[in-house]
Amino acid sequence: MTDHKTGTRSHDSRLFASSRTERSGAAAVVCAVRAGTMRLVILEDYDLASEWAAKYIRNRIVQAKPSADRYFTLGLPTGSTPLGCYKKLIEYYRKGDISFKYVKTFNMDEYVGLPRDHPESYHSYMWNNFFKHVDMDPANAHILDGNAADLQKECDAFEQKISDAGGIDLFVGGIGPDGHIAFNEPGSSLVSRTRVKTLAQDTILANARFFGNDLSKVPTMTLTVGVGTVMDAREVMILITGAHKAFALYKAIEEGVNHMWTVSAFQQHPRTIFVCDEDATLELRVKTVKYFKGLMHVHNKLVDPMYSIKDYKD
Repeated sequence: MTDHKTGTRSHDSRLFASSRTERSGAAAVVCAVRAGTMRLVILEDYDLASEWAAKYIRNRIVQAKPSADRYFTLGLPTGSTPLGCYKKLIEYYRKGDISFKYVKTFNMDEYVGLPRDHPESYHSYMWNNFFKHVDMDPANAHILDGNAADLQKECDAFEQKISDAGGIDLFVGGIGPDGHIAFNEPGSSLVSRTRVKTLAQDTILANARFFGNDLSKVPTMTLTVGVGTVMDAREVMILITGAHKAFALYKAIEEGVNHMWTVSAFQQHPRTIFVCDEDATLELRVKTVKYFKGLMHVHNKLVDPMYSIKDYKD
């Protein structure tokens, strides 16, 4: 990890990196930002990062003024990271500041062979943690069917539904400690589309805790959107929190595009926002952190003021 006071690293493999490499790495980050390819928003902790992300989603939806003739299309993740964001969005809905009546959603992935009503299915996750708490029309919530008779046909149909909806306006995602987005694990093609994916053994072992630590009950296959599917979105926001994801953020921000760290592909997206907490920055260079923190007054204009549907009611 990096000591932000000294700029030193605990990883021996990079401990003796030359000052030229340090300078060129930081310069590459600055050039990428100036080219408009990415933003890094750094908040103090998980709660503040979740709130910032929810405010951004709220403003994007409200300002789009969706209607029956023009839906706002949102890509959504599962897992522990977005829970705080979903809670804030539910809070905004209950206060009458946002509506999801004219929002269409497309989720990133689903397990193969797990019943839809299983507590660990992503159908259950989305319903219990978000959809049932807001005015989302179930017909507008699209989640891959891991029990479809023809799995590849299901994947192809999902891509077509996204296309028929006019593409995705904002795709929100999270990542794993190995830098994977959705179930695009290390080695996945950076131009991949929605497909059937066999899970890596490390992922199966990590997921065992959700299935009573019984490996025989852990799904070994999933349906997942591809990296290329997410890259097609008009805008991407990736949530990264916790020290255990710090190395992945380093790979995403300070090193080149690499299919072994699929999140790094979003360096090349024209509108990417990485939202993280302080712990997730521990592997970044001091100059990188200082640079992006220096832009927070600009980034905060994206969420302040916060817009409300009340502002547009006659």
